[in-house]
Amino acid sequence: MMPELDADTKIMLPLWLPEATRLYLDHTLNGETVRKLARQTNAHPSTVSRKIRRIEARRDDPLVDEALSALAQTTVSKMETLNPIEEHSRMTATMRPALVSDEVEINREARRILRRLCEKDAVLVVANDMDRAVVLRTTPEGEQTRTAVVDRKVAHAFALKDWICTERKGRISTYGITQMGKSALKRLIEEDRKRRHTSMGMAEAPTPFLAQHQVWGTRDVPDDAGKNRKVRVNLAESPLSGLARRKGSDGKPFLSMDLVQAGEKLREDFERAHMGPRVAQNWDRFLTAGSNGGHSADSGVGSGSDAARDRVNGAVQDLGPGLADVVMRICCFLEGLETAEKRLGWSARSGKIVLKIGLQRLMRYYEQKHGFQPGMID
Repeated sequence: MMPELDADTKIMLPLWLPEATRLYLDHTLNGETVRKLARQTNAHPSTVSRKIRRIEARRDDPLVDEALSALAQTTVSKMETLNPIEEHSRMTATMRPALVSDEVEINREARRILRRLCEKDAVLVVANDMDRAVVLRTTPEGEQTRTAVVDRKVAHAFALKDWICTERKGRISTYGITQMGKSALKRLIEEDRKRRHTSMGMAEAPTPFLAQHQVWGTRDVPDDAGKNRKVRVNLAESPLSGLARRKGSDGKPFLSMDLVQAGEKLREDFERAHMGPRVAQNWDRFLTAGSNGGHSADSGVGSGSDAARDRVNGAVQDLGPGLADVVMRICCFLEGLETAEKRLGWSARSGKIVLKIGLQRLMRYYEQKHGFQPGMID
């Protein structure tokens, strides 16, 4: 039984924690009574008790249990003088990455990861011995392709916020997006839209499609005049996965699995780079024939995003004009094939062949320059 802590010993909980989780931790770690918590939250003690029991029941979820344990480990140094034996036993336990304290980082990663989890047959895979989780999507042929990677500590936050839930438990657990996760993604997309238009001095009425059951969003794509235009995209499926289901004249899939994975790798790098420290990137420079796509690297901070940005830059340069345009529009900006053909001024049904050639060169670029192998996890 943990002794009740004084005011100087009580842990400081991250501000983004849901109320029920905060009540549970205040009760179990800080030693607050249910009645005291009820007075602090202006709620009935039975209501507070139900919330605490609900969080306790969720400890069957591996990520939730790890997250709550990580918060408990923050009290180890303060508990040392109270119970040295307990402190020693805690320190010998397996250490997990500390929880994310910044809600901005959680929301930034949510925009990327929750989008991927909205895609058909996509799951978040968490292994006991890995510090990162991966999003895998099953193709109609039964093969799996990796579409995103996220730090385990961010996945902890997703689980505590009830944005993801377990579909299978074990040494390798899988998670799917919840309705709360879809609602959070729609809210984040809407906040981005409002922030973008507020900064431009414009106002827009709320878009009605955000209330639909399908997870729709918008993507800004540069037009021929260099100005951004909005493209409505279904976040539940990328254009590339739709093209992968098409059959060629021989009856086989028009795009092989390794080409699809190369395109997904480019989109993952694109989204990681776009979420870096300098988020106001001029991405239309990636869609210019003959542009060098040069972007100055961030100095010292966010090296992961820098590396992703360098890979995207290198891919654009390797593909060259034409190929880079169609690959970027379809894989990264999520334009449909017909829309991309029209914007590029190409004849109907010509983009499919060009896209396949572009993906073949893209796969060669990733294999030769970055050691990419289809199906690789890390």
